[in-house]
Amino acid sequence: MKISFHTDAFNSSYWNFEKCLQWAQANDVHNIECGVIDGVSWIHGLGYQPHVALYEDPLLLRRKMEGYGVQFSQIDAAFPLSGKDGPAYGVPYVLKSIPWAKLAGCERIATTDGLHKPEGLSDDDAMDMMKFSYGQIIEVAQAYEIFINIEVHGYFTTNPDMLEKMLAFCDSPYLRLNLDTGNSFIAGQDPVEFCERFKDKVNHVHVKDVSESLAAAVRGDQAGIAVSQCSIGQGVNADNIKKVLTILNDNGYDGVLSMECEGAGGPMIEKSLAWLRSTLNELNIPIE
Repeated sequence: MKISFHTDAFNSSYWNFEKCLQWAQANDVHNIECGVIDGVSWIHGLGYQPHVALYEDPLLLRRKMEGYGVQFSQIDAAFPLSGKDGPAYGVPYVLKSIPWAKLAGCERIATTDGLHKPEGLSDDDAMDMMKFSYGQIIEVAQAYEIFINIEVHGYFTTNPDMLEKMLAFCDSPYLRLNLDTGNSFIAGQDPVEFCERFKDKVNHVHVKDVSESLAAAVRGDQAGIAVSQCSIGQGVNADNIKKVLTILNDNGYDGVLSMECEGAGGPMIEKSLAWLRSTLNELNIPIE
């Protein structure tokens, strides 16, 4: 399996994307995941945000990344598609990201629903709207041979029955799943059962732990968290992560494991990286 990390880890440190590339190179990590920005932002322009803008030239960025020995595992275009703003803002955002991703050498784009039940829409209406939106997206994604991953992160996607319907929106090999060990747990689901049910659809994985205090405060009341506030392996979800890794390995998954945790400027995510590498070795799972 391949190890990656989401640059969300360095939001609180106000790093820019190139500093994340430097961290990856220094720690022998060759895959990276980040958000994409459609437009301009002062905090990004000043170099205080670890994500990339779609106005940045993807080929030049790809060459810069190659110089660090790093490539994209996935870009994050996860504007919620389940609410009324989904068709107006979310769909064009994803569609714009597809050709950019192709030129940047990225094979996957993360998408998702909203954290909460969409206001003013029944569940059925929201699902119908998302089905139409994903149909538009997948038509373009197939042409570019880009995987569109539905991330486990919201009101619908952390409900296994709803997620199963979403993964069947389109009869296409390019509609797949981004499994998230932390979001399934914080939503009150069993991440191991979740993985077992959807293991054949997994195309990218967010490895996310949950601190004991956060689990006690919000588990079952929230559908997703941005990052874990503890290093991976030090929370109450660590045993579940090990079991998920075993299920994926036994099923032949040899894809990406993207760490989603607070970086604390480096030390916390480095601790997570050490735990993940040690755990993969313990489970006899080769690291590419």
